[in-house]
Amino acid sequence: MCAKQAKSKKGEDQAVEQVPPPPPRLWQRYQNEVVPALASQFGRPNRMSLPRLEKIVVNMGVGKAISEKKYLEEAVDAMKIIAGQKPVVTRGRKSIAGFHLREGQAIGCKVTLRGKRMWEFLDRLVTLALPRVRDFRGLNPNAFDGNGNYSIGLTEQLVFPEINPDKYTRAQGMNVTLVTNCGNDDEAREMLKRLGVPMRAAT
Repeated sequence: MCAKQAKSKKGEDQAVEQVPPPPPRLWQRYQNEVVPALASQFGRPNRMSLPRLEKIVVNMGVGKAISEKKYLEEAVDAMKIIAGQKPVVTRGRKSIAGFHLREGQAIGCKVTLRGKRMWEFLDRLVTLALPRVRDFRGLNPNAFDGNGNYSIGLTEQLVFPEINPDKYTRAQGMNVTLVTNCGNDDEAREMLKRLGVPMRAAT
């Protein structure tokens, strides 16, 4: 192979590598299906005024980390795999003698997801993790905070298929908060339902 052909082949390889990945599937669904449906339902053609997801906060409280640091290390590793992003270690804000907790002591970890990682995480949560929850009958439709933010509690991290049950044998719960720009719960609930978040019928 001559030098010119080698240079041409190298340029073709670089061109193939530089092809950007497709946008997240759930983001495309939001743009193409959810936004037009919400605009029609609420009568607001301005897309910026419609409900949208701003960030997802995943938090793990590791109470046993007070006595055993290895539990916190396992939780940090598991969250890094689940979220695809390095978590931040959370620490106690004040000392509580009854729980043997000292101010500044590491007691958990959390990660904040935005943009592409946020949409990919929500897609995996809805399509893969929640259906693996034992006796799952849908999420509580009233688990909003009054400002359109929705919280989901999971009892163990093993519902995510990327977690190896042979390595992470101890069940570790987590809390997932979907933060929206909505000022009320009804609009946020409608948006999340259209995104495929499985909620039980309101009672």
